[in-house]
Amino acid sequence: MAGILAWFWNERFWLPHNVTWADLKNTDESTFPQAEDLYLACPLAFCVFMIRLVFERFIARPCALALKIQANGPQKAQPNAILEKVFTAITKHPDEKRLEGLSKQLDWDVRTIQRWFRQRRNQEKPSTLTRFCESMWRFTFYLYIFTYGVRYLKKTPWLWNTRECWYNYPYQALTVDLHYYYILELSFYLSLLFSQFTDIRRKDFLLMFMHHVATISLITFSYVNNMARVGTLVMCLHDAADVLLEAAKMANYAKCQRLCNVLFIMFGLVFISSRLGIYPVWILNSTLFESWEIVGPYPSWWVFNALLVLLQALHTFWSYLIVKIACRAISRGKVSKDDRSDIESSSDEEEVPSPAQKHHTNGTNGAHGTNGYLSTSPCHDEH
Repeated sequence: MAGILAWFWNERFWLPHNVTWADLKNTDESTFPQAEDLYLACPLAFCVFMIRLVFERFIARPCALALKIQANGPQKAQPNAILEKVFTAITKHPDEKRLEGLSKQLDWDVRTIQRWFRQRRNQEKPSTLTRFCESMWRFTFYLYIFTYGVRYLKKTPWLWNTRECWYNYPYQALTVDLHYYYILELSFYLSLLFSQFTDIRRKDFLLMFMHHVATISLITFSYVNNMARVGTLVMCLHDAADVLLEAAKMANYAKCQRLCNVLFIMFGLVFISSRLGIYPVWILNSTLFESWEIVGPYPSWWVFNALLVLLQALHTFWSYLIVKIACRAISRGKVSKDDRSDIESSSDEEEVPSPAQKHHTNGTNGAHGTNGYLSTSPCHDEH
């Protein structure tokens, strides 16, 4: 075990040439980021989750009810032991052959069985009130942390001159404000990582799980090798668009369609301008070129920049999806709902298709060209 730890914490990987971990130990004169500082984020993540439960119960829920958002869930399917067994043990989306077999067994028509399965699937989905409370929590946190980040960064020299991120690196003292900023962001994303298993189960569960893992990895990585200055810039820039995204969701759930449209347009403009404009020109330019000039490359420098470039690739992909959603929304006259978690409507019944219909559907990847959950949704959790 000691050998594995020594290999993992190899100074030649993590630190620039001629720098050792001993050089970055805390002294009476200065404090530097220490890997063990991050242990604090685990109990704090639990605290954040508990605060969220209290917030949703005593603040978000009353706000939702005041906006006349219904607490009732979808209509429940009538009890049927045979269909319930098929639903829980075999499939939630029976094919044509199974539907015909169930129709003969129960003496029900196929359309009635389809309706039962649709209602049964909807039973497992949360009400609009639950979704509103979840979005209000995220909106409140993002608004707080973004405001804190802006107020903190206004006082720092590296906001105005990114070369300050690398002067005297890695001997840059850790301040209380910077430590708080990092630990709170890390705690929040750890809480999201674990609460994802209890939250609304969305169609992009795996994608968002991977996103949270990547975010936690970047925060941890930049803290351990003291790239915290540029890390604060990355965090603050990304929080800006998330505030508007959650606000658009809340407006959508409250059926304030015009407000939702305006907020989604604002979100799209901020997202694209910040992540396709400011991020590469301001941050990537600093991490790739200014740091090369001032500090020089070393192994963890390559890894950190590879992760940031990968993040830029994701920004490009998500921006393409946002533009696609906006174009479709303009053609329809409004921004549509969040298709990842909304209740299936009666028009979505799975009618038994004819051979011609089957051929057409397969050729277009079903009804949605993006696997059915991003084609018209303004409320996708981009990050």
